[in-house]
Amino acid sequence: MAKTVVELKDVSIFQRKNLILHDINLTIERGEFVYLIGKTGSGKSSLLKILYGDLPLKKGTGMAVDFNLATLKESEIPYLRRKIGVVFQDFKLLPKRTVYENIAFALEISGMSNREIKGAVPKVIDIVGLTGKENKFPNQLSGGEKQRVAIARAIVRQPKILIADEPTGNLDPTNTWGIVRLLEKINRYGTTVLLTTHNTEIVNRLKRRVLTIENGSIVSDQSEGSYK
Repeated sequence: MAKTVVELKDVSIFQRKNLILHDINLTIERGEFVYLIGKTGSGKSSLLKILYGDLPLKKGTGMAVDFNLATLKESEIPYLRRKIGVVFQDFKLLPKRTVYENIAFALEISGMSNREIKGAVPKVIDIVGLTGKENKFPNQLSGGEKQRVAIARAIVRQPKILIADEPTGNLDPTNTWGIVRLLEKINRYGTTVLLTTHNTEIVNRLKRRVLTIENGSIVSDQSEGSYK
């Protein structure tokens, strides 16, 4: 099994002739927990979008979970996203589906059988700490619970990488730390976690690898970094 799950070399991205990312070189190994920090507009989200196929790679070379990002076809993107789970700040839950149904939907669209779904969904509900909430709808959940559903949906297909893009941005401190601890738990199971955050306390308290991006360039890569 390959150790490297992300490798970008000399990656630059232009949008409307504006340079969004400039000469990005990055390697992430299997099982790492990595913070990606930087101000709004620094290029963090663009970098993540390259990894899960939402932004085409036209300059430089890249690999994510054995997919060549420079030659990635539109038909390959769903298969890439089976190996890369993504969680956003705004949850993106289906309002008319229950907790169980929101999570199961990720498996339904990938063609899993009802038997497989019935086996997988309760396990991931237990992992994220939502046992007993299976039949609740999103409007019956707290913000922290909604984010746990989103995380469960992202990991139910057992991705190799979990990308969490500002997952605690809308949460109070208590729920923020609950989500961070959950991400650490998922990382201990072997999933590589890439977390973007503006929360200096999270980064400084949990000494992990920290990538700092400014004006589209990675300006710092610290094995146990801090956020100043």
